[in-house]
Amino acid sequence: MRRIVLAFALVLLAPAARAQAPLVAQGCLGCHGPGGSGAASVAGIAGRPAAELAAALLGFRANERPGTIMGRIARGYTDAEIAALAAHFAALPPGEAR
Repeated sequence: MRRIVLAFALVLLAPAARAQAPLVAQGCLGCHGPGGSGAASVAGIAGRPAAELAAALLGFRANERPGTIMGRIARGYTDAEIAALAAHFAALPPGEAR
């Protein structure tokens, strides 16, 4: 429950952090594919709700969500970067390559 509340709070911070999102998001594309549309067995993240993406990243960062490498990656993100990433990928149409 606490993670969900924090995820919603981060989404509210997203407009302030949105300017840094394209740069930070570039690190996601190697695994999640062009525009976050998914690649091979890695999930697509484009078009998913921002609160869901933020909650997932927070779960990875706290080691509460299983993942192969995402726990290590998410630990490097600040709350503002998580908010920016969540807002950025939520705003993209699912499956759109950029």
